[in-house]
Amino acid sequence: MTHSVRRIGRSLAFVLPVVLVLSGTLAVTSVPWAGRSDDSRMLTASSQNVSVPAVARTPQDLLRDRLIADLKAKDPATVLTQLQREVEARPSLGRHCMSIARALGRAAVDRFGPTRAQQYSKPVCDTSFAAGVAQRSQGS
Repeated sequence: MTHSVRRIGRSLAFVLPVVLVLSGTLAVTSVPWAGRSDDSRMLTASSQNVSVPAVARTPQDLLRDRLIADLKAKDPATVLTQLQREVEARPSLGRHCMSIARALGRAAVDRFGPTRAQQYSKPVCDTSFAAGVAQRSQGS
């Protein structure tokens, strides 16, 4: 009797993992996200886009976006002062100061309107803030 029990045990030890693997494979292929033959085109198209590297954001882009976000909560004079301090702390941003100030001027017009935005003009990066206000006021 012990021989037959041992034989059944060995058979189960061999058959059970095979059954588990097969049942797991069948379960995975039956779920909706497994992809059928008609869905394979969509999976292939999305996998092609994965290898496209993300575009690195430059320090001036990050600064501009942060200051424009700050402009939603603060007045333009405060944000222009922040810009001036950032440029003083990081002189490499100096050559981008005028474009950032113009972008802040356009954003100020969007928030406050042209007349009120012009009142906040400060001599930061020459008159670039005022130029941005004028550009947005004219619809450019």
